[in-house]
Amino acid sequence: MLDGPDVGVSDPRDLVLGYLDWYRDALLRKIAGLSDVQLRAPVAPLNWSPLGLVKHLGWVERRWMRWGFAAEDVLAYPPGGDEAEWSVAAGESTTSVMAAYFEEVRRSRSLAARADLREQARAGGRFTTPQQAPSLGRILFHLLQEYARHVGQLDVARELIDGETGE
Repeated sequence: MLDGPDVGVSDPRDLVLGYLDWYRDALLRKIAGLSDVQLRAPVAPLNWSPLGLVKHLGWVERRWMRWGFAAEDVLAYPPGGDEAEWSVAAGESTTSVMAAYFEEVRRSRSLAARADLREQARAGGRFTTPQQAPSLGRILFHLLQEYARHVGQLDVARELIDGETGE
């Protein structure tokens, strides 16, 4: 049995989007069942929390799809840099972090649905010139590898938190 899209899926677009969604769902499966305290507490020796990882991936979606592919005029990095991107402040609710993540995923899906994999990113956001701008396919592939890496790291974090292991 293969993870991701059905074994009969062979279209490159369906494969990359299917695997990306599979990893987005895997992220949610791996945090399911954690208490709010467990979601928010940094895991030693990793020094980030599961919810901080979700927050980071929301920013990754935003940077690559909205600021990158669509060249939207959006804040690409939170004030406070990596520390703010990977940590969850006491005043930030778990619900608000999850809602922001889901909104970035929704926007990414919407942008990808309207474009061909060969379509080049617009210049003016993350990419200042057309020569720097990759295709949507390249951007989606980058997102896919980001998720694969981080969901794997989350496997380790989850095992350190409560001993749970997954696929």
